[in-house]
This record gives sequence, C-alpha cells and structure tokens, in this order.
Amino acid sequence: MGGINYPLLSDFWPHGAVAKKYGVLRKEGYTERAIFIVDKDGIIRYIDIHDIDEQPDNEVLLDELKKIIPGAEEKIKPLYKDDKDIPKTGVVIYCTPWCPDCRRARIWLKDNGIDYTEVDVSTDLTAARQVRAWGDGYQISPTFEIDG
Repeated sequence: MGGINYPLLSDFWPHGAVAKKYGVLRKEGYTERAIFIVDKDGIIRYIDIHDIDEQPDNEVLLDELKKIIPGAEEKIKPLYKDDKDIPKTGVVIYCTPWCPDCRRARIWLKDNGIDYTEVDVSTDLTAARQVRAWGDGYQISPTFEIDG
C-alpha cells in the first residue's frame, strides 16, 4: 500500500482463530472490520474496529505504518492525485487491480470496443473518497462515470 510492503494476515483458516484471540470474533462466526497493526516485536501499535461495511481510511493506516517501518516516509508514494488528472468525458472506471468484477468489466469494455480511463481507488485516495461519496459511504467497485 502506497509503495511500502508489510506482512498482512487475513483470518481464514482455521476460521476465526486469530480473531478469537484478539477478542473480535462474534458468536455468529464473523467479525466487524478489525485492523491491528503489530510491530516486529509483537507489540500492538494500532487498533481500529468498526462496522464491516465501513472502509478504513488508508491515509490513517499509512500514518500508523510510517511510525513503525524504518524509512517508510521516503518510500510512500503520494496517494492523493489532482482531480484534474481524471477526465470528465468518456468512460472512467474506478476499480482495483485485484477485484474480479473490475477484471470482468475491463474485458467487457475491451470486447465491446469501448475506450475507458482506469482509476485505481486503492492508490488514489481522492478517487476512493469520491467513489464512497457516490456509494453513500460504501466503496463499490467497479464504479463507472460516463461523461461526468
């Protein structure tokens, strides 16, 4: 994220084992969105727990990672872009590189000869915030903007 690398744990198997140890596994078998940043010494440096449908602000997470990753300040790429960089005409697809629906949308657009501009909401926080505003707080991808 933002040009820095760090290990990431997603609690899939055995299902809920880590979430249970951290006290965020619900009796229904799922958690709300829980983010724990743990340094190399195993010390928890940041905790963010909120509704599963809320998207955390990457800027906050990057600021926390900068505090514990040596040299991160110099490595982090800007996550905000000038709004003028995004065209206001034609088709703009707001997406992420790993989203399967985004992948299918790219294929469909290409197969139908539709030119488009792609904006990666995982690296462009300005665009991510715009998509959340359009989605009533949800970051839905792909999101299309056609002729503004």
